[in-house]
Amino acid sequence: MRALFSKSVGGPEKLVLEETPSPVAGPGQAVIAVKACGVNYPDVLIIEDKYQFKPPRPFSPGGEVAGVVKSLGEGVSGVKIGDRVLANNAFGGMAEEMVVDASRLVPIPDAMPFDEAAAFIMTYGTSYYALKDRGFLKSGQSLLILGAAGGVGLAAVELGKAMGARVIAAASSQAKVDLAKAHGADEGVVYPAGPFDRDGQKALADLFKQACGPGGADLVYDGVGGDYAEAALRSMAWEGRFLVVGFPAGIPRIPLNLALLKGCDIVGVFWGAAVARDPAGHKRNVAELMELYQAGKVKPYVSERFPLERGAEAITHLASRKAMGKVVVVMGA
Repeated sequence: MRALFSKSVGGPEKLVLEETPSPVAGPGQAVIAVKACGVNYPDVLIIEDKYQFKPPRPFSPGGEVAGVVKSLGEGVSGVKIGDRVLANNAFGGMAEEMVVDASRLVPIPDAMPFDEAAAFIMTYGTSYYALKDRGFLKSGQSLLILGAAGGVGLAAVELGKAMGARVIAAASSQAKVDLAKAHGADEGVVYPAGPFDRDGQKALADLFKQACGPGGADLVYDGVGGDYAEAALRSMAWEGRFLVVGFPAGIPRIPLNLALLKGCDIVGVFWGAAVARDPAGHKRNVAELMELYQAGKVKPYVSERFPLERGAEAITHLASRKAMGKVVVVMGA
């Protein structure tokens, strides 16, 4: 089989495509014939040794896949060879075959295409956990989403609407805002490129305040970070919740006096750790997400598809912050 390997620390240009022996399922494991692999921001970080943990090299990036069960290890039940599944793992997905713990397999409906399935679990899983379990989003509340046209951001737009929120989509271009509106956002705001000086910070905060209205945002979903975080926090409603999701614009430095003045909560969203700590809760969330998908309330937007031999290009494109929706690597394309 072929796989895209990280053999040394560095950017996507360091990745190499090689033939390698097929993996063998151990006890409790399954081998998936991978049909599609979603590309996510952790893939940018993990190959540069900047992610929360560092797998031993060589390894393949790619944390979410969809495909067909090829073989099963000893002691596996509840799944059979030939089943259509999705799975998430920290790495290993940019390969024609992948071994995972069978407990990570999620059956997918026959009508769900593999590219959509590979664009589903990490984005919708992260955003649903953020809004439901960390943000306690309620119907009628206002939700400001930064990076609203990216993978997790667009998922948050759809989920926010499905949960009854008034959704304000913030993004770096009108095209991205228009995409978020097409997926259900009620309002949109285009923010300028940073970094910002103090006057720029104030102008950005005013921009967010105008979009949110006089009551402010009950919930801020920050998948961007950088200088945008403080400005968004200044637009919050009293006793709002600020969800810390990601940092493609850099790790922000937020004056904590703002949390005092707003009476608000700043809440970390670490979905991967939550899945490991509460597998039963994760299983419930996945079942609810599948119900939303089958009801047509959420649908992954796959903007671009790359073949495996261009997997490095797919990661580069995502890192450029120009991608809208989800980028997917498709095997055999």
